[in-house]
Amino acid sequence: MKKRLVLISFAVLLMAATPCQHVFADTYDEQINALKSQISAYQDQAAQLKAQADTLQNKINTLAVEKSQLQAQINLNTAKVAQLEQQIAETNQKIEDQKALLANNLVNLYVDNAVTPLEMLASSSNISEYIDKQEYRETIRSSLQDSIAEVKDLEAELSAQKTSTEQALADQQSQRDQITQNEAEQSLLLAQTQGQEEAYQTLVTQSNEQIATLRAQQAAANLKWAGGSVSYETGGGGYPAVWANAVQDSLADDWGMYNRECVSFAAFKVAASGRYMPYGLGNANQWPSRAAARGISVDATPKAGDVAIWPVGYYGHAMYVYSVSSDGSLFIGEYNYDYTGRYSERTVSASTWKAQGFEFVHF
Repeated sequence: MKKRLVLISFAVLLMAATPCQHVFADTYDEQINALKSQISAYQDQAAQLKAQADTLQNKINTLAVEKSQLQAQINLNTAKVAQLEQQIAETNQKIEDQKALLANNLVNLYVDNAVTPLEMLASSSNISEYIDKQEYRETIRSSLQDSIAEVKDLEAELSAQKTSTEQALADQQSQRDQITQNEAEQSLLLAQTQGQEEAYQTLVTQSNEQIATLRAQQAAANLKWAGGSVSYETGGGGYPAVWANAVQDSLADDWGMYNRECVSFAAFKVAASGRYMPYGLGNANQWPSRAAARGISVDATPKAGDVAIWPVGYYGHAMYVYSVSSDGSLFIGEYNYDYTGRYSERTVSASTWKAQGFEFVHF
């Protein structure tokens, strides 16, 4: 039995999720529901735009990371170019030094070359000294050739490295500029998307304000039609504090109704009087048929302790009858009559409740 009650309670919670509506003119409910549909559509659009904005922001973040990594490579290559330029400058200085040395050696060779082999031989003390002089000349000539080739190779290598590095640097700078352009485009799209999202959120706010205005007009129409003076208070009627002090519709009571609603208070008053209160009668306008199906009497003759049902609007309104006067007027207690989840009491004349087709559930 307990498992069955748990399953039923979930279904009833869904049925009782919507606050009681009790306006005489259904046009208020129609307008309010139309605005709610619009709000739902606006919120869907805003959610889609928010998702697009998140995607764009992720792209921008990715581009920022790529640009940061590329900038690090650019910084390295810029430093490398500067280093190569320094090495090339040092190499050029070495070339100049070598040229000076070569010039001096060439002068010496020229002086030596002016002496014929016979003269060199005649000036030498022996054959061995002559051979040493010849080998010295050949060594100088070979050394000069090697030095020239080595310096030229070093200069060519450094120049090639510089050219390659400068080309890589130019390519990286071009990539960075392209990323920067992509960032600007994505940022523009993001701003436009966020602007559209804000526009839909503004529409949601405006529609909620219209609903609040309609609610106020609806409450005024209810008061005018129902007649009698109304006094409001937070809590009251003996309604338990655990439900009365909580945010409206944030808790379910013991009969599957949301707190601070008309049906929740009526169910509490019936149970508090010691009578049987069925679980899950649903919205107010469903009480007469569902109570009758459970064998509870329902008719148009009020008695003290009855629950009066005003079958109007989409959900109806439930009131607890404290007393019935000799002239047929009712003194009733109720919750959420003004859509603020407050308790109120008033007197409803017989002509009023009869004209509005009240039904009375005799628990």
